Amino acid sequence: MEGGEGMVRLPIPAYLIEHPKGTALFDTGMHPDCQHDPAGRVGARTAALFEFDFHPGEEVGARLEAIDRDPAKIDLVINSHFHFDHVGGNALIPNATMLVQRREWDAGMDPDSAAKRGFDPRDYDLGHKLRLLDGEHDVFGDGSVMCLPTYGHTPGHQSLKLRMPGGDIVLAADSCYFCRTLRERRLPRFAFDHEAMLASLDRLEALEAGGARIFFGHDPEFWQTVPQAPHAIV
Repeated sequence: MEGGEGMVRLPIPAYLIEHPKGTALFDTGMHPDCQHDPAGRVGARTAALFEFDFHPGEEVGARLEAIDRDPAKIDLVINSHFHFDHVGGNALIPNATMLVQRREWDAGMDPDSAAKRGFDPRDYDLGHKLRLLDGEHDVFGDGSVMCLPTYGHTPGHQSLKLRMPGGDIVLAADSCYFCRTLRERRLPRFAFDHEAMLASLDRLEALEAGGARIFFGHDPEFWQTVPQAPHAIV
C-alpha cells in the first residue's frame, strides 16, 4: 500500500457459498503450478514481487474435497477480478458457470489490456459457461448473495455481499486489501483507477456504517479474528 515498507504475509481466501438454489465459489485462489514453478505460471516479474508459500493440498479443489465437496459439482464461480491469486483455481472447477463483470471480461479479452493489467487468459478463458454482469447482480434471486461493483483496482472488480443469520457480510476482495486501506485510504501502489477505487471504499464504508461486516481481501490481522474451522457459518 502507499507508504508501506517491508514484507507482509498475505492470506489468499476463497469462499464457498451454499444456497438452496446452488453452490458458488467467490474467487478460487492460485493455480497449482504456483506451488512448484511460480515464475513459469505468473511470469518472472510478478514472481519476483512475492515469495510463494503454497503447497499441494492447499489449492481450491483439494480444499473443497477436504470438506466433502466435489469441485466438479460447484454450480457457479464468481470472480472478483482476473489477477492470478483470485482466478487461478478456476481450472479446478470445470463445470461451473463463471460470473464476472462485463468490463472485467472485456479488459481480459483484449491482449494489450490484459498484459497491462497483469491478466493471464490461461486463468479465465477456459471455456466455462459465462454470465457477464453489468453492475449489481442478485445471484440467486432472493437478495441473499449480491454482486456489488467495486471498480478501481481493476476495470471491473466486484465484491460480494452476503445476507447471513448474524448480519450482512461484504467480501471485499481487492477493493480493500487491508483494514488500513479503508480507515486511512491508503491504496495499493498499482491500481487501474484510483478515483474509482476511492469511490468503492466510500461504498464499503457506507455498508459498514449500516451494519455490514467487511472481510478485507488480504489482511493477516483481520483473518486472525475469523473462526479457523475448515468451514463455518459466520
